Amino acid sequence: MTPQFAVIGLVVDDMPKSLAFYRRLGLEIPADADGEPHVAADLPGGLQLMWDTVATVRSFDPTWTPPTGSHRAGLAFRCATPAEVDRVYAELVDTGYHGHKAPWDAFWGQRYAVVHDPDGNGVDLFCPQA
Repeated sequence: MTPQFAVIGLVVDDMPKSLAFYRRLGLEIPADADGEPHVAADLPGGLQLMWDTVATVRSFDPTWTPPTGSHRAGLAFRCATPAEVDRVYAELVDTGYHGHKAPWDAFWGQRYAVVHDPDGNGVDLFCPQA
């Protein structure tokens, strides 16, 4: 059997903050998951997004350290319209999340914006231009 891509995993410093961010983007994550050291959410197409606290990762890999650089991982969420890109970006920034790149019309034909989740991961919002 050939391995199949199934999971995107994120290591987080603060589980409740991270889950709150992704709930705002429409992921269905139970409220009682905030206190868990490992959380998984089903994504379309059979994928899962999983979060582990730093303590959880260090429980099986004591030498783990966060990656360095401008960001750890990049995720992208498709919006229905260019106006939705603008609205979701504004709502996230107004709520206190870091806006990295305000919405713009990208040369590749999409309305695009980038915010950072609480752990500094880039989260893109995009929609094809009309």
